[in-house]
Amino acid sequence: MSSFAPSAMTSGPSKASSTNDMASRAIPAGSVPPIAARTADRIGSTGLSMPAALQRRFPRFATSSLLVAGDIASYLVAYFALLSFLPEGAEGRLAERAFILTALAAIVLYASAGLYPGYRLHDHEHLRRRTIAAVKVAVLTVFGAIILPDGERLLLAIIGFLGLGLIVQPIVHWLARGLCWKLGIWGERAVIIGGRNLAPALVAHFKRHWQYGIRPESFSPDTSEVLPDGGPSIALIAADAGSLAPDLAAMRRKFAEVILLSDTPSLKVSGLRPADVGGEIGIRLATGGSPVNSDLVRRALDLAIAIPAAIVVAPFIAIAAAAIYVIDPGPVFFRHAREGLSGKPVYVLKLRTMYRDAEQRLEALFRENPAMRAEWLAHFKLKDDPRVLPVIGHLLRSSSFDELPQLANIIAGEMAIVGPRPFPEYHLLAMDGEFRDKRRSVTPGLTGLWQISERSNADIELQQQLDEFYIDNRSLWFDCQILLSTIPAVFKRRGAY
Repeated sequence: MSSFAPSAMTSGPSKASSTNDMASRAIPAGSVPPIAARTADRIGSTGLSMPAALQRRFPRFATSSLLVAGDIASYLVAYFALLSFLPEGAEGRLAERAFILTALAAIVLYASAGLYPGYRLHDHEHLRRRTIAAVKVAVLTVFGAIILPDGERLLLAIIGFLGLGLIVQPIVHWLARGLCWKLGIWGERAVIIGGRNLAPALVAHFKRHWQYGIRPESFSPDTSEVLPDGGPSIALIAADAGSLAPDLAAMRRKFAEVILLSDTPSLKVSGLRPADVGGEIGIRLATGGSPVNSDLVRRALDLAIAIPAAIVVAPFIAIAAAAIYVIDPGPVFFRHAREGLSGKPVYVLKLRTMYRDAEQRLEALFRENPAMRAEWLAHFKLKDDPRVLPVIGHLLRSSSFDELPQLANIIAGEMAIVGPRPFPEYHLLAMDGEFRDKRRSVTPGLTGLWQISERSNADIELQQQLDEFYIDNRSLWFDCQILLSTIPAVFKRRGAY
């Protein structure tokens, strides 16, 4: 959840009064054992030497892999339990293939439901998500039994297979999570922020209920100044929401996720019921970052789209490049430094649509026409731009074809298909620093929300609002919707110049 309504949080009777001073809510430095250090030691004792980014991702990846292996083992148990009831011959082999497809479908649905690794979920939420996924597979099975010849013979066997798997899985998952805990790879580092009377109780609670995947640490103002170097990326808050309001913006810049804790079965926190927050341990105020799994899926989709598209459009790019050279001889491609993920420079590649002396022409235009300067300061674009090459320049810009060489940037991993457009420095200087920090948290894209909404008609304020909405609500489905909407937006050419 990316929004926070202070009125939804009420002080529970066991909460200590809190102030706006962050230090007054801090946990005493010696009150929490260095759990994370123990984990790091275990990973380091294996002799592994890996980059910091891989060290951060490895525990989550290893945990998810073990949980997937546990689900596979559960379905194997269900298969052997039903083996004696399966018919022999071709019908039995068909049932085995159906079991394999059913198990794969269920595991994919478990992954999409966030059950790998499933941190910060209450046990009843795990059960709910697993049951819903199994029911979805069962519904698909019933549908298949209806439309396939003799499919009804497999229906009872597959439903029994799913039911047995659902019974065995909690046991196997309990064993898998325990193994991950013993190996020191279970959970994510988090700092606890709350009243002096409540914070120690919460630390003890999460240490005792380690299944939530929270490794609590002491809070100090210097905690995790640079998150990429391995500091805690999560802050758990248990305090009066009103007193925290001034600090939330600063904390969201400092931590990847800020979670306003709800009540637990054994500890009164805020009066907010777990059912009110989707079965999670609290309301999550997340930054623009996304889970590792989503990042991998996005990267795979980017390559799956960009590589074939680059092959298809390459001849047309060559034709456009030849036309540019005929009108204004010189380099036909234009590389310009833009700000990318984490502030790293990205040299975006475009077809040149302007005269080679475009900057000098722009300066002369501003001296002669103050109205043009005002238009430029509002949009950083001009509807009647004298710098644009005749015919070919206007055609390439109105169709956005000049941007297609950036498929090379996408293949190189510097850009994504969907994301905020990488702006020049002079464009970014017109935006506030906090928004620029938010923009740096995601990979820039070939197309984005404001491109399909307003394109060049959007002024700086509206561009910022649209980009901020996209970053706060970023998801794979949102990306798909933007990508599909890009095609009609390009053909309409509304606001493109």
